[in-house]
Formats: sequence, structure tokens, C-alpha cells
Amino acid sequence: MTDVSIVIPMKNEADNIGPLLAEVAAACAGLDAYEIIVVDDGSTDDTAARGFALMSEHPALRVIRHGQSGGQSAAVHSGVRAANAEIICTLDGDGQNPPAELPKLFGPLLADKAGQLGLVAGQRVARQDTLSKRLASRVANGLRGWLLQDGTRDTGCGLKGFRREGFLDLPYFDHMHRYLPALFKRDGWEIALVDVSHRERQAGRSNYSNLQRALVGLYDLIGVAWLIRRRKKARPLDPEEL
Repeated sequence: MTDVSIVIPMKNEADNIGPLLAEVAAACAGLDAYEIIVVDDGSTDDTAARGFALMSEHPALRVIRHGQSGGQSAAVHSGVRAANAEIICTLDGDGQNPPAELPKLFGPLLADKAGQLGLVAGQRVARQDTLSKRLASRVANGLRGWLLQDGTRDTGCGLKGFRREGFLDLPYFDHMHRYLPALFKRDGWEIALVDVSHRERQAGRSNYSNLQRALVGLYDLIGVAWLIRRRKKARPLDPEEL
């Protein structure tokens, strides 16, 4: 039985995949059984080829490929659907999310025997990004927090842990990975927030610009606010409640 599935979306990260997988394996060494699912999101470099080559070195590794790029949320969704574990952890494929932080995510979920904790979301401290990216993120997070009241200062962090069933019950849309705290709360799950470290990109370059994020962010924000207000407000009683 697989304890935890680590899902890593990647696009054109050929130079990052090897070192990142080694760090993920080290972070998961204390688990009885885990798997790593790399989702190649339509890369035009050797990301997928290097991933397949590394499967002999990492028996827990699986590689999934998108025929064309669908974006980070699509890659995460494909990985979660393919996962064998009930507990899922995600991190960005660019290496800026340190894999050593993964136990902060899967630890609380594995310890929650009642199954009420649905999401553990990382919040970056001392971000190692450009000033323009940090400022854009601060504005976006402030607006999102004011409108959605999701309680997190950094919903864009790729380090997240959650229950597979809870994630797959959420309405899918592109960029949904940025709104998981609000969406899990909408469905009645408990969420936890943990501070995680951040580091500079070691190789390659970002696939998204601040302008691209801003253009889709406002549109998505309005949609998520609508989803929260239109959530299902009743549920069947448990037998002990009858």
C-alpha cells in the first residue's frame, strides 16, 4: 500500500529533474511506501526522456506525458488521478520548493486518523524571487485574501499536501492550484498552513510572466468567489446523527 504520492508538474525542466528527484527520494526515505509521479506538461526539451532514464535509479518513479501543454493545474490533476495513495503532495518542478519540506505536508495528514484535515498548504518565507515577482504576488495575494477569506498569505506556493478524494471532488478549472485553500474550505475540510523555505532557481527559466498571471488571476478570482457562494449547503446525516 502506498502511503504518499508525490506529484511534480514539469515543463522544460530537463536540467532540474535529476537533482530534484534525488532530493524528493531523500525526503521520503522515512515512509514505508511512496511513489513519485512526474507529469511532463508538453515539454519541448529532454525533460521526459531524462525522467524515463531515471526510473531505473528511482523505482518509485512514474512519468506521465501530456501531448501538449495544459498548464500547471492540468498537470497536477493528471498526476492526482494517476496516483495510488490517498495522501498527495505537490511541489513545483523548477527546484525552488525544497523537497526537504515535504514531511511538513504529509506528516499532519498521515497523523490525522479522523480524516478531517483535507489540506496542508505551504507558505513561503524569505522568497528567492525577483522584486517584480514578489510585488506582483503580494498584490494578488492581498486581493485574493480580501475577497475569498481563505486565511493564507501565499496561495501560490507549490508545496501542498491534500487528500486525493477531496481534491478530485473539487470543480476542475485551469489555475485551480492557486485556490486550493479556499476550495477545500468551501467543501467543509479543515486546512492547515505551514511555513516553508524557498530558494533560487538553479537552472532553466520561468514558463510564466507576471503579466500572464495578472491577466488570468482576476478572471479566476471572480469565478472562485462565485463557486464559494454557490456551494452545496446541505448534506445527508451520518447514521449516529439520526
